[in-house]
Amino acid sequence: MSVLQLEAPWEEVKDLLMEAAPQLSEEDLQYTPGEDDELISRLAKKMNRTAEHIKGWIESVSHTSGKAS
Repeated sequence: MSVLQLEAPWEEVKDLLMEAAPQLSEEDLQYTPGEDDELISRLAKKMNRTAEHIKGWIESVSHTSGKAS
C-alpha cells in the first residue's frame, strides 16, 4: 500500500499537477485520503508510467509547491 507524503493541501497539488500534465482531468485527479493506491494506479495507467514514478512525481510537486523556481 502506497501512502503519499504531501506537504501541501491536495487542492494545491492537484492544480499544479494539472498545469504540469494538461491531459489529466478533474476526474483523473479525484482523491480521497486513504485511497492513495487508487489515485496512483489510475494516473500510472493514464500516463503510461510506473506507480513508483507517479508517487514520486506527486510528492515532488507537493514538496516544491509555493516555492519560487
